[in-house]
Amino acid sequence: MKIFSKNTFKILTIVIFSLLLLNACENSSSKENVDKNFTAKQITITYVKAPLNTPSIIEKEKAIFQKHFDKYNIKLSYSQLTTGPEQTQALASKDIQFLYAVGSTSVILAKANGLDIKIVNKYSKSSKTFTILSQKGTQFKTADDIKGKKIAGPKGTILHELLLAYLNSLGLKENDVEFISMGIPQAQAALAGKSVDMALLAGPSAYSLIQDGYNVVTTADGLIEPLIVVATTKEFYDENKILVDEFINAQKEILDYIDKNYEESMNIVAEETNLDINAVKQMYPLYDFNISINNDDIRSLEKTKQFMLDNKMIDTDIKIEDLFIKY
Repeated sequence: MKIFSKNTFKILTIVIFSLLLLNACENSSSKENVDKNFTAKQITITYVKAPLNTPSIIEKEKAIFQKHFDKYNIKLSYSQLTTGPEQTQALASKDIQFLYAVGSTSVILAKANGLDIKIVNKYSKSSKTFTILSQKGTQFKTADDIKGKKIAGPKGTILHELLLAYLNSLGLKENDVEFISMGIPQAQAALAGKSVDMALLAGPSAYSLIQDGYNVVTTADGLIEPLIVVATTKEFYDENKILVDEFINAQKEILDYIDKNYEESMNIVAEETNLDINAVKQMYPLYDFNISINNDDIRSLEKTKQFMLDNKMIDTDIKIEDLFIKY
């Protein structure tokens, strides 16, 4: 029994072929429309694993950002610049597109200096992991104890802000001590080598020296509210909104992966930082890696900005609201 005539079969074949061709054209058109929504051909992201930047370490190990950018044929690379001033300068020169973990101090400084930098979201928040350490057996507590001491650490960063806040609490200024600007690893080595009296340290670098008996002069707790953020520029966002959205989606996937694969993640971090797994598990809860910006974070940024103005770290006032992308 015939179900279709030859003519009917031909008509159905033509209809099906036409529908497939139309679908292919729509997909091609959609792809072209997506392509027109961004200008970037490659993206460079900062890779900063200190103090204990678990999301960065897991992301790089699992190549999560690359997976998200593959659909746009975007090549991803990492920058090893770790200090705030270096990062914001590279962002301004367009050598870097995303600062994936930069201190709010550096962001405010860059904005005050004219860079149209924008905070995408939060990276982390922690007050007990930023510290000032002194030599073993020392007990620096008073202004007289601190005056004239050599203190090493990264200038223009949250740790620098911590130093100024601590000195202010004792009625001192930065010129009352000998501040030597250097990175965290160098400051750690300088303290261990006894070429400085104190060092501004965070995360594993501080943890290892504390375990070895070095004195904790103070932590950031009660002095400042360290806020680490993710940043880009307004120009990059305006030209590549779809890529910024994809970056945020990737961030969420990173945190979800850590949550669902806790033991594996802790082991990856321990191997990358050369720390004992138990040390990583002790430090990890000290960090809040929630990427959402809340009212407390806004107040923290306001306080940091005012502190920087009061201590002449910036000369130009800025509006904190101007630091954020208007979605």
